[in-house]
Amino acid sequence: MTRRSPILVLVLSIITIGIYALVWYVITKGEMNRRGARIPTAWLIIIPLVNIYWLWKFSEGVEKVTRGGMSGAVAFILLFFLSVIGMAIVQSSLNKVPRKAPAKRPKE
Repeated sequence: MTRRSPILVLVLSIITIGIYALVWYVITKGEMNRRGARIPTAWLIIIPLVNIYWLWKFSEGVEKVTRGGMSGAVAFILLFFLSVIGMAIVQSSLNKVPRKAPAKRPKE
């Protein structure tokens, strides 16, 4: 996972009036999907009510990538109710994930 400053995620999201928040969601979704998460297309963010489902799937991806370091329910609550502050907290949790996916050991 790419390490990003949680403070910068917060500040850029506020300064750009939410545009950076959308960019952060799309880029982070791609990184998490490359690590085995199953988050659907980010186009669902713009559809009312469906975006709640998408946010839940994104939160499940956070739980998978952090290997339970942050539960999906906690990530969802943070992102849904605290918005950009929640994004900064989730990014802080994602920063603890190693940059490269661990190599799979061959079966013996």
